[in-house]
Amino acid sequence: MERSLVDLQHELTEAGIDVLRVIYADILGTTRAKDMLVSELGRVTHGGPAFCQGVWVTTTHGDVLDGGSVLTDGLEDFISQIVPGSWRPMPWEPGVAYAVAGAANPDMTPNDFAPRTLLERIVGEFASLGLTPVVGPELEFFIAEAREGSAPGYQQAIQQPGRVYTSGATVDPHGTFLHLLRMLDRMRIGVFAGNHEFSASQYEINFWHGEALDAADRTLLLKTAVKDVVSRTGRFATFLGKPWTEEGGSGFHLHFSVVDAEGVNLMHAPDGSLSELARHMIGGIVHHAPALTALCNPTVNAFKRLGPDTLAPYRANWGFDNRSALVRIPPERGAGTRLEIRLGDGSANPYLMIAAILAAALDGIRTKREPAEPVHGLAYGDEGGAVLPMTLGAALDALADDAVLRELLGGPLVEVFEVLKRDEVARYTGAVADPETREVTSWEIEEYFLDL
Repeated sequence: MERSLVDLQHELTEAGIDVLRVIYADILGTTRAKDMLVSELGRVTHGGPAFCQGVWVTTTHGDVLDGGSVLTDGLEDFISQIVPGSWRPMPWEPGVAYAVAGAANPDMTPNDFAPRTLLERIVGEFASLGLTPVVGPELEFFIAEAREGSAPGYQQAIQQPGRVYTSGATVDPHGTFLHLLRMLDRMRIGVFAGNHEFSASQYEINFWHGEALDAADRTLLLKTAVKDVVSRTGRFATFLGKPWTEEGGSGFHLHFSVVDAEGVNLMHAPDGSLSELARHMIGGIVHHAPALTALCNPTVNAFKRLGPDTLAPYRANWGFDNRSALVRIPPERGAGTRLEIRLGDGSANPYLMIAAILAAALDGIRTKREPAEPVHGLAYGDEGGAVLPMTLGAALDALADDAVLRELLGGPLVEVFEVLKRDEVARYTGAVADPETREVTSWEIEEYFLDL
């Protein structure tokens, strides 16, 4: 037995934890898990329990596709790799804790289908340059109730509009969000604030930035916990980007900077302007934006959130403190200098999205790519930036055509992602009378609402 798991067993026992819920994100971003008895953890070998590789190619409705030869190779095993320092208590379920897991092949080589493996590798590419990427995720989500009657489905838990940046009983009449915030605090994942967002029954959770892999792990813990805690109240939480046609969408914004070995922010020049490194990062992200759109907006539904005058991106551009741009430069300077990439949809897999954005920035650094001039004012009509793909199919085409980004991401994961997503597009097109509609369809709700 590995020494780290011995230590983990002792830690958990001393903390009164008798069940460890080992979780990881599949390629779709769904949390997969296995509950382990802490009393038996000492008998686990190779870092964690085994799972079938078929999980990487399983759709939300349980169909198993053949991407990366997973099916034709006979649905082999992979071995989860528990990250000992990732465990967090579940205060709403005494005696149970989460732990994040990576993935290895049975011979203990990294499993290249695992999204966490990809992010580890991209972070390693930055490390080879003496750089550490630091990210701060911002996530929005809706709280919903089951809708009964002739049209079953989900409805917003509250209906009152115009309550952006508010708190209290008017936007949380049952105390669901307040209870959630308290539970997240006790998990120790870095949550520090939350509020009602722009749309009715939409909320945002703020938590501290950190090194990229740790921040992605905490994002997985956050999304998993939000859905579990809210579900126990008889309601439902969804990070789906656009659950209702008449409402705004839920984004996944990513604040991104790099530091050196001493932790010094490298994004600003002595005169307070952006550093050359920061400009090259912007150049890489904007250049690869069409391909990034697929990995940051990985559902048919996500593209109903994007468009002109939505406060979501529409063009590949950047600007200073400009929320209509794809890359916004917040006003803080010095140690607070950073990029805010506003492309992501709430449904995005945190490991894939962060890895893809970091890879695009890495290409900008290596090629010293200078960005175009920043945009000013509402930039939706500024033709200096190309319009982003506006459907999942078009975004997948852009990803297929971006040889540089695909090479940086490497391995079979992107291939499997494309297989899964092409299947989604085909099923959506075959099931919906007008596949080009901007209306949110029942197909999207059935496909995504509870899983993402």
